[in-house]
Amino acid sequence: MNGSKGGPAQLLFLAAVYHQPVDDLTAFILAGGKSSRMGEDKAFLRLGDETILSRALNLARPLTPSVRIVGEAAKFAKFGTVVEDVYPERGPLGGIHAALLSTKTALNLMLAVDAPVIDGSFLEFLISEARQSDAVVTVPRSGGHIHSLCAVYRKEFAALAEQSLILGQNRLDMLFSSVKTRVIEEAELQQLGFRPEMFRNINTPKEWREADLRFGEKTSCENLKQ
Repeated sequence: MNGSKGGPAQLLFLAAVYHQPVDDLTAFILAGGKSSRMGEDKAFLRLGDETILSRALNLARPLTPSVRIVGEAAKFAKFGTVVEDVYPERGPLGGIHAALLSTKTALNLMLAVDAPVIDGSFLEFLISEARQSDAVVTVPRSGGHIHSLCAVYRKEFAALAEQSLILGQNRLDMLFSSVKTRVIEEAELQQLGFRPEMFRNINTPKEWREADLRFGEKTSCENLKQ
């Protein structure tokens, strides 16, 4: 498991997580972005010895046996089961809508492919919080931003997403006020030992080079500790 060293509260939470069922959850890797600022498909950029897509899949697979990729089947079918947008070219809301239409589980983890340094233990915490709550959306907030592409959505969010898409409204975070939402605030993240920097995504070549450098430094430190 990827994770930072947290305090007693985090350790107690992790002990409970391992006894949770996994068949109530599907994980979706959102890989349908255009990557226009990057100049090439972000999913196939490499960090260390794996692509960003491979890293995202490897983060999700220990959480549930049901992992899907949201994107173009022609591009991603060889990497796993693919779900394509019902409303193409509508951004993250279109991807989440397609995912929730396809799912058979109550809880659904959405994970952006271009946020490659997400902490695996944070995802376990996020899912645990979603299971314990009746919130339709369980989502973190840090730096004043809601991280809607690292969140758990209940299947019923699909109806609200479709209504918004039909009306031509693509803003995902605007819908959260219409449903019960559990927001995990930055203070709570820090108390559990999670660093807000993990939500940083990669949009440009410069950000990719910086992430690759940080990833290499982190890997070297981990190897020295072994």
